[in-house]
Amino acid sequence: MAKPKRRFVCQACGSVSNRWQGQCPDCAEWNTLVEEAPETVFSARHDLSSGGRAVRFVSLDAPVELPQRRRTGLAEFDRALGGGLVPGSAILMGGDPGIGKSTLLLQASASIANAGGLSVYISGEEASDQVRLRADRLGLGKAPIRLASATSVRDILTTLGTMDPPALLVIDSIQTMHSDQIEGAPGTVSQVRGCAFELIRYAKENGVAMVLVGHVTKDGAIAGPRVLEHMVDVVMSFEGERSHQYRILRALKNRFGPVDEIGVFAMAGAGLEEVANPSMLFLSGREQPVAGSAVFPALEGTRPVLVEIQALTVRLASGATPRRAVVGWDSGRLAMLLAVLESRCGLSFSSAEVYLNVAGGYRLTDPAADLAVAAALVSALSDRPLPSGCAWFGEVSLAGEVRPVAHGGIRLKEAAKLGFTRAYGPDSPAEKVSHLSYGALKLLPNLVDRIMAGS
Repeated sequence: MAKPKRRFVCQACGSVSNRWQGQCPDCAEWNTLVEEAPETVFSARHDLSSGGRAVRFVSLDAPVELPQRRRTGLAEFDRALGGGLVPGSAILMGGDPGIGKSTLLLQASASIANAGGLSVYISGEEASDQVRLRADRLGLGKAPIRLASATSVRDILTTLGTMDPPALLVIDSIQTMHSDQIEGAPGTVSQVRGCAFELIRYAKENGVAMVLVGHVTKDGAIAGPRVLEHMVDVVMSFEGERSHQYRILRALKNRFGPVDEIGVFAMAGAGLEEVANPSMLFLSGREQPVAGSAVFPALEGTRPVLVEIQALTVRLASGATPRRAVVGWDSGRLAMLLAVLESRCGLSFSSAEVYLNVAGGYRLTDPAADLAVAAALVSALSDRPLPSGCAWFGEVSLAGEVRPVAHGGIRLKEAAKLGFTRAYGPDSPAEKVSHLSYGALKLLPNLVDRIMAGS
């Protein structure tokens, strides 16, 4: 019998190599190749053109019944999911350690259980008593949740097969699960892929909404093979800074709904509390106008959120190398905007350190934030506070033009609802908002002129 070949599998991307290397040739990560037992797969040439079952085809216009979503009892969680849990769906939730993933899922499980649904919570990282202590601390000790601590997928599926399919199944976490049919320690690529496949198959066959909790790497990506994200229906990220009380639940992939909706929570003593009006949370503490502060009406899906952008410039002695630090925004976009301000508006940032922060730990990806960032930078450089009760939005091009952005009317309505009286942006929107005056800016120098004039 031929000697089985040795195989080394990358724990980051799942690529297979016949020899060990310090660096993975595919993803360029270091020290991620781990030897795994060879798979006993029948590798002889064979013909697959006969012997199988006939595949049934359907037409595109065949009637399809929309899935009946189940509410979790947490409106912000349902919003991020697109309306609620879909039976038979597999959800992968990632987030930093201690951010509140287990707390959120325990609260959702308790809400479903109290409403009469069957909730099963399988913890592979904590003992059952630890989860019970957290439930008592959150005031959920009386919730009829089926709680267990197990890591064997065979034991879990065997137990689930003896009971009615639950409405919600939580596996915390997929990296702790293991199958006795696969060689390797829990958390390896083969174990994570195999265990996830078996659990997802159970959820699909029995119409169970299942949530898999996933670890994250130091870069914030979900640990394990990337194929795990392809296997599930929904990929969610629970974000936030531990020093701040807010948490944002964001959908990165959703086969049953939009991927641009977010749910906002605040960490409190009794667990995670829903934030119905996130704008009030991110704009708190703005009593007096200060230089370098601008308000931007961001848009997350269909929800407008007003956030404060703060800028600070510090003049340095001649010859010193200035520093640029950004928190909550793209550093490359800041460098581009500084170049546009210098080239098109004649402002000099070359001898000044620039610090930019999005208040509350919020992370912006909306290109419409360009104008608000530019307003904050000009205000900080000139040491002139921006007009009170004013919001700024618009995309800035390399030519210094202020370009239109989507959903200007929705942004203005949110600003007017919170008491803002003025707004500046691109061409005047078609939909007028009462009690809010609007100023259209076509070029970035127009912004500089208005700030310098104090208007």
